[in-house]
Amino acid sequence: MKKMVIASVLALGAAFSVQAKDIVDTAVGAGNFKTLATALTAAGLVDTLKGKGPFTVFAPTDAAFAKIPKADLDALLKDKAKLTAVLTYHVVAGKVMAADVKAGKVKTVQGSELTVTTAGGAMVDGAHITSTDIVADNGVIHVIDSVIMPK
Repeated sequence: MKKMVIASVLALGAAFSVQAKDIVDTAVGAGNFKTLATALTAAGLVDTLKGKGPFTVFAPTDAAFAKIPKADLDALLKDKAKLTAVLTYHVVAGKVMAADVKAGKVKTVQGSELTVTTAGGAMVDGAHITSTDIVADNGVIHVIDSVIMPK
């Protein structure tokens, strides 16, 4: 009986330790967002994107960040205010799945609007959306091929 109770408690603990992943953990787990994870940490935005949300994140890959000259990227990573503005420009409040994306202006968490186009493939401010609907427990990630900058 004692062994059965212990086994039940262990099984119950294992069931509760398995949690859905938030946007940050989902991106880190994908493996091609290391620069984004570094930038989120430098800007102090990890806890925000681990929060309740929901958020829609247009997430640039490591290859997208590699398009930025190294000196410019290094400078951006050291300028917390500018980095925060750039990163929050990639985030929209609410959970917007690909099927619900419409062409037009969308207000970002940063406060500016980005332009979504759908003719010839979905894009945000000229960045191609290369993968969509990566669902996290607090929102959704759409992968983009360039870092977009607020105007």
